[in-house]
Amino acid sequence: MKTEMITKNNARIAVVRSDKHLITDVQSALDLIMTVSYEKDCKNIAINKEAVTEDFFILSTCLAGEILQKFINYGVRFAIYGDFSQHMSKPLKDFIYECNNGKDIYFQPDVSSAVDKLAGC
Repeated sequence: MKTEMITKNNARIAVVRSDKHLITDVQSALDLIMTVSYEKDCKNIAINKEAVTEDFFILSTCLAGEILQKFINYGVRFAIYGDFSQHMSKPLKDFIYECNNGKDIYFQPDVSSAVDKLAGC
């Protein structure tokens, strides 16, 4: 796991990159939240799609809802960036649309867009 700290628009954002899955279940999501929150003193996390288990993108598993609820509960704004085209079922497309129109959870095509959303740009 590589973490780069970016400050933009007075917001500190932890950009996390990993080639292996860091988020596989609710506990691993909590571990990431706590690691970034305490080690980096940061409440904004952007992570590459490849670091998130494929089951997250299958909404019928309920994994996305359970994981994203933890980010909300702990006051951490969260963005996943990457190519979601292979996962674009109608329910997931609607879910991504709703998240992107909110204030806390985002799905973005690249790291720059994810940072901009978390920075409020």
